[in-house]
Amino acid sequence: MKKIENTFAVSGFVANEAQIRQFETASVARFSIAVSRSEKKGEETVYTSAFISVEAWRKNEAAESFDRIKKGELLTVKGYFKPEEWTDSETGQKRNRITMVAVEFYPTPEKEEEKPEPQPAKAKKTKKAKSK
Repeated sequence: MKKIENTFAVSGFVANEAQIRQFETASVARFSIAVSRSEKKGEETVYTSAFISVEAWRKNEAAESFDRIKKGELLTVKGYFKPEEWTDSETGQKRNRITMVAVEFYPTPEKEEEKPEPQPAKAKKTKKAKSK
């Protein structure tokens, strides 16, 4: 049986200032990443955006890494999906959601324009003269 990895990697813009909560030994930052993709519809290009909720946990000694999470910053976030279930206290309905837990996040490196590789010149085929 193949092993299925529970991982993700996404690059996007931080949509809001991180909400940071500190506990005795650890801190959590909750924020959203805005991502989009383009889609051609005939001659028109349409952009579809989505906001992804992310939480990042750090020991209090490493909480300064949360300083990178600033609204508008382009970040790459890597981590895993965590399912959550609860019962709504007002309606009694069962609720669930998937939270993306960031294990690693860093400024997205600038991507240089990729230049097409020069194609090697194809050798011309020559006909050999037939000798009689």
